[in-house]
Amino acid sequence: MYFTTRHRSEDGAEHRDCFVDSDGIVHLPYGLASAETVTHWAELPTLPGGMTHLVLGKDVQPALQNVWDLPPTD
Repeated sequence: MYFTTRHRSEDGAEHRDCFVDSDGIVHLPYGLASAETVTHWAELPTLPGGMTHLVLGKDVQPALQNVWDLPPTD
């Protein structure tokens, strides 16, 4: 499941500030009118020694080298 500020469902409906699960089901934050609400959300922990929670793409290898204290492979 991920949080997004804007999501368009397969039926064309637009949802704002919602959670979407792997099946495409939209979950609204607790307190909003929805049969599927999210009562709490946990954030990924930060990477060791930093403030970053998520690393994708070309930044993954340098982040791993930093965490493992390895020299660059370039």
